[in-house]
Amino acid sequence: MIRWTRTHMPTREGLANNRWLAPIAHRFLSPELWRFTRRSVPRGVALGLFAGFVVPLGQIFLAAFLALPTRANVPVATLVTFVTNPFTFPFWAVAANRLGSFILKIDATTAQSAMQEIEGGRLDWLRELFQLAGVTVFGFLVLAVVSAGVGYLVSSWGWRWWIGRKRFRTMRRRREVAAMGSES
Repeated sequence: MIRWTRTHMPTREGLANNRWLAPIAHRFLSPELWRFTRRSVPRGVALGLFAGFVVPLGQIFLAAFLALPTRANVPVATLVTFVTNPFTFPFWAVAANRLGSFILKIDATTAQSAMQEIEGGRLDWLRELFQLAGVTVFGFLVLAVVSAGVGYLVSSWGWRWWIGRKRFRTMRRRREVAAMGSES
């Protein structure tokens, strides 16, 4: 998984040579935006999840631009946006609609009684569409904020666990080498 990620991740040179990013490429080339640190990776995950759910198109660019002022890891931020892709978008749209309906407590009876109060006309279908879209957009906003927070916490914990595991292995190897050296 890590090898696949490294081969498909945008490189600093690739962004520097992109004609659309040329005017601001010097900002993307800052080394701190490309290092995998305990602070930049969780920020990148949070920004990527937020941008992935807030913007249906152009989410990679939004994540990259948000990573600049927050000093988040640009490759991680852009990679995480693929949580919402053309294959998973229908699932997320349904989930956002149901979440928005649940939070706003809009169900079929409420919508019908409200629609009955509004006088009928040729544009009833348009009102229903905007009502459905509004609930879904609100659900996407909730998903963006909640997933960004959870993603930050989980990736921060995962980073600390991974580093702790590496340190434990290193310490165990040192003890084994020291034990072998004292035996001889």
